[in-house]
Amino acid sequence: MDSQKEALQRIISTLANKNDEIQNFIDTLNQTLKGVQENSSNILSELDEEFDSLYSILDEVKESMINSIKQEQARKSQELQSQLSQCNNALENSEELLEFATRSLDIKEPEEFSKSDNGFSFPPFFETKVPKAPEIDPVECLVADNSVTVAWRMPEEDNKIDHFILEYRKTNFDGLPRVKDERCWEIIDNIKGTEYTLSGLKFDSKYMNFRVRACNKAVAGECSDPVTLETKALNFSLDNSSSHLNLRVEDTCVEWDPTGGKGQESKIKGKENKGSAHVTSLKKHTRSGTPSPKRTSIGSRPPAVRGSRDRFTGESYTVLGDTAIESGQHYWEVKAQKDCKSYSVGVAYKTLGKFDQLGKTNTSWCIHVNNWLQNTFAAKHNNKVKALDVTVPERIGVFCDFDGGQLSFYDANSKQLLYSFKTKFTQPVLPGFMVWCGGLSLNTGMQVPSAVRTLQKSENGMTGSASSLNNITQ
Repeated sequence: MDSQKEALQRIISTLANKNDEIQNFIDTLNQTLKGVQENSSNILSELDEEFDSLYSILDEVKESMINSIKQEQARKSQELQSQLSQCNNALENSEELLEFATRSLDIKEPEEFSKSDNGFSFPPFFETKVPKAPEIDPVECLVADNSVTVAWRMPEEDNKIDHFILEYRKTNFDGLPRVKDERCWEIIDNIKGTEYTLSGLKFDSKYMNFRVRACNKAVAGECSDPVTLETKALNFSLDNSSSHLNLRVEDTCVEWDPTGGKGQESKIKGKENKGSAHVTSLKKHTRSGTPSPKRTSIGSRPPAVRGSRDRFTGESYTVLGDTAIESGQHYWEVKAQKDCKSYSVGVAYKTLGKFDQLGKTNTSWCIHVNNWLQNTFAAKHNNKVKALDVTVPERIGVFCDFDGGQLSFYDANSKQLLYSFKTKFTQPVLPGFMVWCGGLSLNTGMQVPSAVRTLQKSENGMTGSASSLNNITQ
Protein backbone atom coordinates (compact mmCIF):
# COMPACT_ATOMS: atom_id res chain seq x y z
CA MET A 1 0.00 0.00 0.00
CA ASP A 2 2.78 2.40 0.88
CA SER A 3 4.69 1.61 -2.26
CA GLN A 4 1.60 2.33 -4.33
CA LYS A 5 1.14 5.69 -2.60
CA GLU A 6 4.77 6.56 -3.25
CA ALA A 7 4.41 5.65 -6.92
CA LEU A 8 1.23 7.73 -7.14
CA GLN A 9 2.99 10.63 -5.41
CA ARG A 10 5.82 10.47 -7.97
CA ILE A 11 3.27 10.44 -10.80
CA ILE A 12 1.48 13.47 -9.32
CA SER A 13 4.80 15.31 -8.90
CA THR A 14 5.78 14.50 -12.48
CA LEU A 15 2.39 15.68 -13.79
CA ALA A 16 2.70 18.91 -11.78
CA ASN A 17 6.13 19.55 -13.26
CA LYS A 18 4.86 18.83 -16.76
CA ASN A 19 1.90 21.13 -16.12
CA ASP A 20 4.30 23.93 -15.14
CA GLU A 21 6.42 23.27 -18.23
CA ILE A 22 3.33 23.34 -20.46
CA GLN A 23 2.15 26.57 -18.81
CA ASN A 24 5.59 28.14 -19.30
CA PHE A 25 5.58 27.02 -22.93
CA ILE A 26 2.12 28.52 -23.41
CA ASP A 27 3.36 31.80 -21.89
CA THR A 28 6.36 31.69 -24.20
CA LEU A 29 4.12 31.08 -27.20
CA ASN A 30 1.87 33.98 -26.17
CA GLN A 31 4.86 36.29 -25.81
CA THR A 32 6.22 35.12 -29.16
CA LEU A 33 2.85 35.68 -30.80
CA LYS A 34 2.61 39.14 -29.25
CA GLY A 35 6.14 39.89 -30.46
CA VAL A 36 5.33 38.70 -33.96
CA GLN A 37 2.25 40.89 -34.04
CA GLU A 38 4.17 43.92 -32.75
CA ASN A 39 7.03 43.31 -35.16
CA SER A 40 4.57 42.91 -38.03
CA SER A 41 2.88 46.17 -37.08
CA ASN A 42 6.25 47.94 -36.84
CA ILE A 43 7.37 46.52 -40.17
CA LEU A 44 4.09 47.57 -41.80
CA SER A 45 4.42 51.05 -40.29
CA GLU A 46 8.02 51.36 -41.48
CA LEU A 47 6.99 50.06 -44.89
CA ASP A 48 4.23 52.65 -45.09
CA GLU A 49 6.69 55.39 -44.12
CA GLU A 50 9.21 54.15 -46.66
CA PHE A 51 6.63 54.06 -49.44
CA ASP A 52 5.35 57.50 -48.41
CA SER A 53 8.90 58.81 -48.70
CA LEU A 54 9.31 57.11 -52.07
CA TYR A 55 6.04 58.62 -53.27
CA SER A 56 7.26 62.02 -52.05
CA ILE A 57 10.53 61.56 -53.93
CA LEU A 58 8.68 60.51 -57.08
CA ASP A 59 6.30 63.46 -56.75
CA GLU A 60 9.26 65.85 -56.50
CA VAL A 61 10.95 64.22 -59.49
CA LYS A 62 7.69 64.37 -61.43
CA GLU A 63 7.17 68.06 -60.57
CA SER A 64 10.75 68.86 -61.53
CA MET A 65 10.42 67.02 -64.85
CA ILE A 66 7.09 68.71 -65.60
CA ASN A 67 8.57 72.15 -64.91
CA SER A 68 11.59 71.37 -67.10
CA ILE A 69 9.35 70.17 -69.92
CA LYS A 70 7.14 73.27 -69.66
CA GLN A 71 10.15 75.59 -69.65
CA GLU A 72 11.65 73.81 -72.64
CA GLN A 73 8.29 73.90 -74.41
CA ALA A 74 7.99 77.65 -73.83
CA ARG A 75 11.55 78.24 -75.04
CA LYS A 76 11.09 76.09 -78.14
CA SER A 77 7.72 77.67 -78.88
CA GLN A 78 9.24 81.16 -78.70
CA GLU A 79 12.07 80.13 -81.02
CA LEU A 80 9.71 78.50 -83.50
CA GLN A 81 7.35 81.51 -83.43
CA SER A 82 10.31 83.76 -84.20
CA GLN A 83 11.42 81.50 -87.04
CA LEU A 84 7.85 81.32 -88.34
CA SER A 85 7.58 85.12 -88.37
CA GLN A 86 10.86 85.42 -90.24
CA CYS A 87 9.79 82.76 -92.74
CA ASN A 88 6.47 84.51 -93.36
CA ASN A 89 8.31 87.77 -94.02
CA ALA A 90 10.70 85.98 -96.34
CA LEU A 91 7.79 84.34 -98.15
CA GLU A 92 6.07 87.68 -98.68
CA ASN A 93 9.27 89.19 -100.04
CA SER A 94 9.84 86.16 -102.25
CA GLU A 95 6.33 86.41 -103.72
CA GLU A 96 6.84 90.11 -104.48
CA LEU A 97 10.18 89.35 -106.09
CA LEU A 98 8.61 86.56 -108.15
CA GLU A 99 5.84 88.89 -109.34
CA PHE A 100 8.39 91.56 -110.20
CA ALA A 101 10.51 89.07 -112.16
CA THR A 102 7.46 87.73 -114.03
CA ARG A 103 6.43 91.24 -115.08
CA SER A 104 9.99 91.95 -116.15
CA LEU A 105 9.96 88.94 -118.47
CA ASP A 106 6.98 90.41 -120.35
CA ILE A 107 9.01 93.49 -121.39
CA LYS A 108 10.00 93.16 -125.03
CA GLU A 109 12.18 96.20 -125.66
CA PRO A 110 15.57 96.59 -123.95
CA GLU A 111 15.01 100.34 -123.60
CA GLU A 112 11.80 99.82 -121.71
CA PHE A 113 13.47 97.22 -119.49
CA SER A 114 15.97 99.79 -118.25
CA LYS A 115 13.50 102.66 -117.74
CA SER A 116 12.30 103.55 -114.27
CA ASP A 117 8.92 104.92 -115.48
CA ASN A 118 7.80 101.90 -117.50
CA GLY A 119 4.62 101.35 -115.60
CA PHE A 120 5.77 99.08 -112.83
CA SER A 121 7.57 99.64 -109.53
CA PHE A 122 10.15 97.78 -107.53
CA PRO A 123 8.91 95.81 -104.53
CA PRO A 124 9.07 97.61 -101.20
CA PHE A 125 12.12 95.72 -99.95
CA PHE A 126 14.12 97.01 -102.93
CA GLU A 127 13.14 100.56 -102.03
CA THR A 128 13.66 100.20 -98.27
CA LYS A 129 17.02 101.10 -96.86
CA VAL A 130 18.82 98.97 -94.30
CA PRO A 131 17.82 100.29 -90.83
CA LYS A 132 20.47 102.14 -88.92
CA ALA A 133 21.76 100.74 -85.67
CA PRO A 134 19.74 101.75 -82.58
CA GLU A 135 21.39 103.47 -79.63
CA ILE A 136 21.01 102.00 -76.15
CA ASP A 137 20.67 104.67 -73.45
CA PRO A 138 22.43 103.40 -70.28
CA VAL A 139 20.80 106.16 -68.21
CA GLU A 140 17.34 104.83 -69.08
CA CYS A 141 18.31 101.21 -68.36
CA LEU A 142 17.28 99.86 -64.95
CA VAL A 143 18.68 96.93 -62.95
CA ALA A 144 16.46 96.05 -59.95
CA ASP A 145 14.76 93.06 -58.30
CA ASN A 146 16.67 90.56 -60.45
CA SER A 147 15.22 92.20 -63.57
CA VAL A 148 16.86 94.34 -66.25
CA THR A 149 14.99 96.91 -68.33
CA VAL A 150 16.87 97.93 -71.50
CA ALA A 151 15.84 101.11 -73.35
CA TRP A 152 17.01 102.35 -76.75
CA ARG A 153 16.19 104.84 -79.49
CA MET A 154 16.79 105.24 -83.22
CA PRO A 155 19.37 107.87 -84.26
CA GLU A 156 16.75 109.28 -86.63
CA GLU A 157 13.08 108.65 -87.21
CA ASP A 158 12.37 105.62 -89.41
CA ASN A 159 8.73 104.76 -90.03
CA LYS A 160 9.72 101.57 -91.85
CA ILE A 161 10.86 99.83 -88.64
CA ASP A 162 8.76 96.74 -87.98
CA HIS A 163 10.38 95.33 -84.85
CA PHE A 164 13.60 95.06 -82.84
CA ILE A 165 15.85 92.17 -81.80
CA LEU A 166 17.50 92.26 -78.36
CA GLU A 167 20.59 90.18 -77.67
CA TYR A 168 22.11 89.66 -74.22
CA ARG A 169 24.59 87.50 -72.37
CA LYS A 170 26.08 87.20 -68.89
CA THR A 171 29.75 87.91 -68.30
CA ASN A 172 32.27 88.53 -65.56
CA PHE A 173 34.24 91.02 -67.67
CA ASP A 174 33.74 94.76 -67.42
CA GLY A 175 33.70 97.00 -70.49
CA LEU A 176 33.01 95.99 -74.08
CA PRO A 177 32.10 92.37 -74.86
CA ARG A 178 35.04 90.15 -75.70
CA VAL A 179 35.22 88.15 -78.90
CA LYS A 180 35.73 84.96 -76.93
CA ASP A 181 33.50 85.02 -73.87
CA GLU A 182 32.31 82.21 -71.64
CA ARG A 183 28.65 82.47 -72.71
CA CYS A 184 26.78 82.82 -75.99
CA TRP A 185 24.35 85.59 -76.91
CA GLU A 186 20.69 84.95 -76.09
CA ILE A 187 18.15 86.42 -78.55
CA ILE A 188 14.70 87.92 -78.04
CA ASP A 189 12.98 88.66 -81.34
CA ASN A 190 9.91 90.60 -82.48
CA ILE A 191 10.01 93.38 -79.88
CA LYS A 192 7.60 96.11 -80.98
CA GLY A 193 8.59 98.87 -78.56
CA THR A 194 11.87 100.59 -77.76
CA GLU A 195 12.39 98.97 -74.37
CA TYR A 196 12.24 95.46 -72.95
CA THR A 197 12.37 93.96 -69.44
CA LEU A 198 14.08 90.67 -68.64
CA SER A 199 12.65 89.41 -65.34
CA GLY A 200 13.24 86.48 -62.99
CA LEU A 201 16.99 86.43 -63.65
CA LYS A 202 19.58 84.76 -61.44
CA PHE A 203 22.45 87.19 -61.12
CA ASP A 204 25.27 84.66 -61.05
CA SER A 205 27.65 86.93 -62.99
CA LYS A 206 28.99 90.41 -62.35
CA TYR A 207 27.73 91.97 -65.60
CA MET A 208 25.42 91.53 -68.59
CA ASN A 209 26.07 92.69 -72.17
CA PHE A 210 23.22 94.03 -74.30
CA ARG A 211 22.88 95.01 -77.96
CA VAL A 212 19.89 95.76 -80.21
CA ARG A 213 19.20 95.86 -83.93
CA ALA A 214 16.25 97.21 -85.88
CA CYS A 215 14.35 95.29 -88.57
CA ASN A 216 12.00 96.37 -91.33
CA LYS A 217 9.92 94.04 -93.49
CA ALA A 218 12.89 93.23 -95.66
CA VAL A 219 16.09 93.20 -93.69
CA ALA A 220 17.68 93.52 -90.25
CA GLY A 221 20.13 96.31 -89.59
CA GLU A 222 23.44 96.33 -87.80
CA CYS A 223 23.67 95.78 -84.03
CA SER A 224 23.93 98.77 -81.74
CA ASP A 225 27.08 99.46 -79.79
CA PRO A 226 26.99 96.99 -76.90
CA VAL A 227 26.28 98.22 -73.38
CA THR A 228 27.50 96.50 -70.20
CA LEU A 229 25.35 96.72 -67.06
CA GLU A 230 26.41 95.59 -63.60
CA THR A 231 24.31 92.73 -62.17
CA LYS A 232 26.40 91.77 -59.16
CA ALA A 233 24.76 89.82 -56.32
CA LEU A 234 25.86 87.48 -53.53
CA ASN A 235 26.33 83.91 -54.78
CA PHE A 236 27.35 81.22 -52.34
CA SER A 237 27.05 77.50 -51.70
CA LEU A 238 27.09 75.50 -48.50
CA ASP A 239 30.52 74.49 -47.15
CA ASN A 240 30.43 70.69 -47.18
CA SER A 241 33.99 70.45 -45.88
CA SER A 242 33.13 71.64 -42.37
CA SER A 243 29.42 70.84 -42.04
CA HIS A 244 28.18 68.59 -39.24
CA LEU A 245 28.39 64.88 -40.12
CA ASN A 246 24.67 64.54 -39.43
CA LEU A 247 23.97 66.82 -42.40
CA ARG A 248 23.95 65.89 -46.08
CA VAL A 249 25.08 68.92 -48.08
CA GLU A 250 25.10 69.74 -51.77
CA ASP A 251 25.53 73.21 -53.25
CA THR A 252 22.47 75.07 -51.92
CA CYS A 253 20.64 72.19 -50.18
CA VAL A 254 21.16 70.65 -46.74
CA GLU A 255 19.28 67.75 -45.16
CA TRP A 256 19.38 66.08 -41.75
CA ASP A 257 20.95 62.60 -41.86
CA PRO A 258 20.37 60.49 -38.69
CA THR A 259 22.97 57.94 -39.83
CA GLY A 260 25.75 60.43 -39.11
CA GLY A 261 28.87 60.37 -41.27
CA LYS A 262 28.39 56.77 -42.36
CA GLY A 263 26.81 57.78 -45.64
CA GLN A 264 29.71 60.03 -46.62
CA GLU A 265 32.30 57.45 -45.52
CA SER A 266 30.68 54.71 -47.59
CA LYS A 267 30.68 56.95 -50.65
CA ILE A 268 34.40 57.58 -50.30
CA LYS A 269 35.15 53.89 -49.87
CA GLY A 270 32.68 52.64 -52.45
CA LYS A 271 33.27 54.84 -55.48
CA GLU A 272 34.02 51.74 -57.50
CA ASN A 273 30.41 50.63 -57.06
CA LYS A 274 28.40 53.72 -58.00
CA GLY A 275 25.18 51.84 -58.63
CA SER A 276 25.18 50.28 -55.19
CA ALA A 277 26.05 53.60 -53.59
CA HIS A 278 23.10 55.23 -55.35
CA VAL A 279 20.66 52.61 -54.01
CA THR A 280 22.11 53.01 -50.50
CA SER A 281 21.70 56.78 -50.76
CA LEU A 282 18.08 56.38 -51.86
CA LYS A 283 17.31 54.12 -48.90
CA LYS A 284 18.82 56.62 -46.51
CA HIS A 285 16.62 59.35 -48.00
CA THR A 286 13.48 57.31 -47.43
CA ARG A 287 14.34 56.16 -43.92
CA SER A 288 15.00 59.67 -42.76
CA GLY A 289 11.42 60.58 -43.57
CA THR A 290 12.60 63.92 -44.97
CA PRO A 291 13.36 63.63 -48.69
CA SER A 292 16.01 66.00 -49.96
CA PRO A 293 14.97 68.94 -52.13
CA LYS A 294 17.41 67.61 -54.74
CA ARG A 295 17.61 64.00 -55.78
CA THR A 296 21.23 64.00 -56.85
CA SER A 297 24.01 62.26 -54.97
CA ILE A 298 25.13 64.28 -51.97
CA GLY A 299 28.81 65.14 -51.78
CA SER A 300 29.52 64.86 -55.50
CA ARG A 301 30.76 68.47 -55.63
CA PRO A 302 34.36 68.95 -54.52
CA PRO A 303 34.40 70.36 -50.98
CA ALA A 304 34.80 74.10 -50.73
CA VAL A 305 38.14 75.37 -49.50
CA ARG A 306 37.72 77.69 -46.51
CA GLY A 307 40.65 77.17 -44.22
CA SER A 308 41.31 74.06 -42.17
CA ARG A 309 38.68 74.40 -39.44
CA ASP A 310 37.21 71.27 -37.85
CA ARG A 311 33.78 70.00 -38.67
CA PHE A 312 30.86 71.06 -36.50
CA THR A 313 30.00 68.33 -34.01
CA GLY A 314 27.92 67.56 -30.93
CA GLU A 315 24.44 69.08 -31.13
CA SER A 316 25.37 72.04 -33.32
CA TYR A 317 24.00 70.46 -36.56
CA THR A 318 25.43 73.49 -38.37
CA VAL A 319 26.68 74.30 -41.85
CA LEU A 320 28.04 77.66 -43.02
CA GLY A 321 28.19 79.29 -46.42
CA ASP A 322 31.45 79.14 -48.37
CA THR A 323 31.59 82.90 -49.11
CA ALA A 324 32.36 85.53 -46.48
CA ILE A 325 30.58 88.89 -46.35
CA GLU A 326 33.04 91.70 -45.68
CA SER A 327 31.14 94.77 -46.92
CA GLY A 328 28.00 95.95 -48.67
CA GLN A 329 24.34 94.92 -48.57
CA HIS A 330 23.28 91.38 -49.48
CA TYR A 331 20.12 89.27 -49.63
CA TRP A 332 19.27 85.57 -49.89
CA GLU A 333 16.26 83.37 -49.21
CA VAL A 334 15.72 80.08 -47.38
CA LYS A 335 12.91 77.54 -47.69
CA ALA A 336 12.39 74.68 -45.21
CA GLN A 337 10.81 71.33 -45.94
CA LYS A 338 7.26 71.11 -44.64
CA ASP A 339 8.08 68.41 -42.06
CA CYS A 340 11.28 70.04 -40.76
CA LYS A 341 11.31 69.76 -36.95
CA SER A 342 13.83 72.47 -36.12
CA TYR A 343 16.03 74.92 -38.01
CA SER A 344 17.88 78.22 -37.67
CA VAL A 345 18.84 80.84 -40.25
CA GLY A 346 21.34 83.65 -39.73
CA VAL A 347 25.00 84.65 -39.88
CA ALA A 348 28.11 83.91 -37.83
CA TYR A 349 31.76 84.84 -37.61
CA LYS A 350 34.30 82.37 -38.97
CA THR A 351 35.42 81.81 -35.38
CA LEU A 352 32.17 80.06 -34.42
CA GLY A 353 33.22 76.99 -32.39
CA LYS A 354 32.61 73.49 -33.66
CA PHE A 355 30.33 72.70 -30.67
CA ASP A 356 28.50 76.05 -30.82
CA GLN A 357 24.87 76.46 -31.85
CA LEU A 358 23.68 79.45 -33.85
CA GLY A 359 22.37 82.22 -31.62
CA LYS A 360 23.88 80.80 -28.43
CA THR A 361 27.13 82.74 -28.76
CA ASN A 362 28.07 86.39 -29.17
CA THR A 363 29.50 85.51 -32.59
CA SER A 364 26.20 84.46 -34.22
CA TRP A 365 22.75 85.91 -34.90
CA CYS A 366 19.73 83.96 -36.12
CA ILE A 367 16.03 83.30 -36.02
CA HIS A 368 15.01 79.83 -34.89
CA VAL A 369 11.95 77.75 -35.82
CA ASN A 370 10.94 74.82 -33.60
CA ASN A 371 8.12 72.46 -34.67
CA TRP A 372 8.92 69.64 -32.23
CA LEU A 373 6.74 69.10 -29.12
CA GLN A 374 5.74 72.77 -29.19
CA ASN A 375 5.82 75.38 -31.94
CA THR A 376 8.07 78.36 -31.29
CA PHE A 377 9.54 81.14 -33.44
CA ALA A 378 12.25 83.31 -31.95
CA ALA A 379 15.28 85.54 -32.57
CA LYS A 380 18.52 84.44 -30.88
CA HIS A 381 21.86 86.05 -30.06
CA ASN A 382 24.41 85.49 -27.29
CA ASN A 383 22.18 82.79 -25.72
CA LYS A 384 19.30 85.26 -25.36
CA VAL A 385 15.90 84.65 -26.93
CA LYS A 386 13.19 86.99 -28.20
CA ALA A 387 9.88 85.29 -29.02
CA LEU A 388 8.37 86.47 -32.31
CA ASP A 389 4.61 86.87 -32.44
CA VAL A 390 4.32 86.37 -36.20
CA THR A 391 3.51 83.43 -38.47
CA VAL A 392 6.48 81.47 -39.77
CA PRO A 393 6.60 82.21 -43.52
CA GLU A 394 7.02 79.67 -46.29
CA ARG A 395 10.29 81.34 -47.34
CA ILE A 396 12.52 83.54 -45.19
CA GLY A 397 14.45 86.42 -46.73
CA VAL A 398 17.73 87.42 -45.07
CA PHE A 399 19.10 90.96 -45.48
CA CYS A 400 22.63 91.67 -44.25
CA ASP A 401 23.96 95.23 -44.24
CA PHE A 402 27.54 94.65 -43.13
CA ASP A 403 28.65 98.26 -43.14
CA GLY A 404 25.45 99.46 -41.45
CA GLY A 405 25.59 96.65 -38.85
CA GLN A 406 22.12 95.34 -39.56
CA LEU A 407 20.72 91.82 -40.01
CA SER A 408 17.02 91.63 -40.88
CA PHE A 409 14.65 88.78 -41.65
CA TYR A 410 11.60 89.04 -43.92
CA ASP A 411 8.68 87.05 -45.22
CA ALA A 412 10.11 86.51 -48.70
CA ASN A 413 6.65 86.58 -50.31
CA SER A 414 5.03 89.60 -48.62
CA LYS A 415 8.31 91.33 -47.60
CA GLN A 416 6.91 91.74 -44.07
CA LEU A 417 9.68 92.44 -41.55
CA LEU A 418 10.00 89.57 -39.06
CA TYR A 419 12.89 90.81 -36.92
CA SER A 420 15.97 93.01 -37.16
CA PHE A 421 19.27 92.91 -35.24
CA LYS A 422 21.29 96.12 -34.91
CA THR A 423 24.95 95.53 -34.13
CA LYS A 424 28.48 96.28 -35.31
CA PHE A 425 30.20 93.51 -37.21
CA THR A 426 33.89 93.40 -36.26
CA GLN A 427 34.76 90.43 -38.48
CA PRO A 428 33.57 89.03 -41.82
CA VAL A 429 30.39 87.00 -41.44
CA LEU A 430 29.25 83.80 -43.12
CA PRO A 431 25.64 82.75 -43.79
CA GLY A 432 24.80 80.10 -41.19
CA PHE A 433 22.19 77.33 -41.01
CA MET A 434 21.14 74.73 -38.45
CA VAL A 435 18.76 71.91 -39.34
CA TRP A 436 17.40 68.92 -37.42
CA CYS A 437 14.98 66.33 -38.79
CA GLY A 438 14.30 67.99 -42.13
CA GLY A 439 16.00 70.03 -44.80
CA LEU A 440 16.61 73.53 -46.16
CA SER A 441 17.12 74.88 -49.69
CA LEU A 442 18.68 78.26 -50.52
CA ASN A 443 18.12 80.80 -53.26
CA THR A 444 21.20 82.95 -53.88
CA GLY A 445 22.31 85.29 -56.67
CA MET A 446 19.60 87.74 -55.65
CA GLN A 447 19.65 91.51 -55.42
CA VAL A 448 18.28 93.28 -52.38
CA PRO A 449 14.57 93.70 -53.30
CA SER A 450 13.35 97.26 -53.70
CA ALA A 451 10.65 96.64 -51.10
CA VAL A 452 13.29 95.58 -48.57
CA ARG A 453 15.39 98.69 -49.25
CA THR A 454 12.33 100.86 -48.67
CA LEU A 455 11.39 99.02 -45.47
CA GLN A 456 14.93 99.28 -44.17
CA LYS A 457 14.80 103.07 -44.41
CA SER A 458 11.51 103.26 -42.51
CA GLU A 459 12.09 100.46 -39.98
CA ASN A 460 15.77 100.99 -39.21
CA GLY A 461 16.35 101.29 -35.47
CA MET A 462 12.71 100.59 -34.56
CA THR A 463 12.82 96.80 -34.09
CA GLY A 464 15.29 94.46 -32.45
CA SER A 465 17.98 97.01 -31.66
CA ALA A 466 21.16 95.98 -29.88
CA SER A 467 20.04 97.66 -26.66
CA SER A 468 16.83 95.61 -26.53
CA LEU A 469 18.81 92.39 -26.60
CA ASN A 470 19.92 93.02 -23.04
CA ASN A 471 16.32 92.51 -21.94
CA ILE A 472 15.74 89.27 -23.81
CA THR A 473 15.08 86.33 -21.51
CA GLN A 474 16.71 82.97 -21.95
